[in-house]
Amino acid sequence: MGRRIVVTSGKGGVGKTTVVANLGIALALGGVSVVLVDGDIGLNNLDVALSAENRIIYDIGDVVAKKCRLKQALIRDENLDNLYLLPSAKLLPQDSISAQAFCAVINELDKDFDYVIIDCPAGIEQGFHRAVLPAREALVVTTPHISAVRDADKVLGLLTTYNIKEIGLIVNRVRGDLVIKEEAMSAREIAELLHTPLRGAIPEDDKLGFSGTFAETGSERCYNAYKMLAEAVACKGGKVYDCERPFQGLIYRFIHRRG
Repeated sequence: MGRRIVVTSGKGGVGKTTVVANLGIALALGGVSVVLVDGDIGLNNLDVALSAENRIIYDIGDVVAKKCRLKQALIRDENLDNLYLLPSAKLLPQDSISAQAFCAVINELDKDFDYVIIDCPAGIEQGFHRAVLPAREALVVTTPHISAVRDADKVLGLLTTYNIKEIGLIVNRVRGDLVIKEEAMSAREIAELLHTPLRGAIPEDDKLGFSGTFAETGSERCYNAYKMLAEAVACKGGKVYDCERPFQGLIYRFIHRRG
């Protein structure tokens, strides 16, 4: 039996899908088998983040409609043999796949993979319910912006009504320089405010927004941040990437004061 983890946010635009893609890669690099499930029916983006949009033949809608077998719809990553994607059905309306049918698909994947990670659609409507229902763990993604933190708080309250055994927080797009200048909250301060264990902090990186994954950008700090996140999720470590550290050195302070 694998671990079923839903990654949600409540608010759109916080980089949740990018987090799912990079977390999946980081976990797979650790040697475990991972399948990423795009739960955003009709608005799929996970395939784009993984550069797999041109390789889709079947999707989850075809699986539910029994037009193909589940294994036929899975897309294996071109670089990692133990990382797979189950794409969303982009041509179907949001309510075309029931929560029960979605759960059945997750139950099947659970038999073959160490990790089943579900990319939950933004918002708290039917798509949220469908994506969260089969999960046993949840990771809530937010950013240091107050509106995103408020939405994360709402989602955390909703998750307590489901059969979720463990909930963790990921703070994305952290500007360490702003935290140092006390112009933004740190990841730990946000976790304390939301009373939720901090699993990871991901630094702001413009390149990651264009390419999608640290594997493509070669960003060392994002690689380190996601490696620590994967270790925390896999219960192999409790460290969280320090987004402020690069801005605490004497050279940075000297340049900042001169500017």
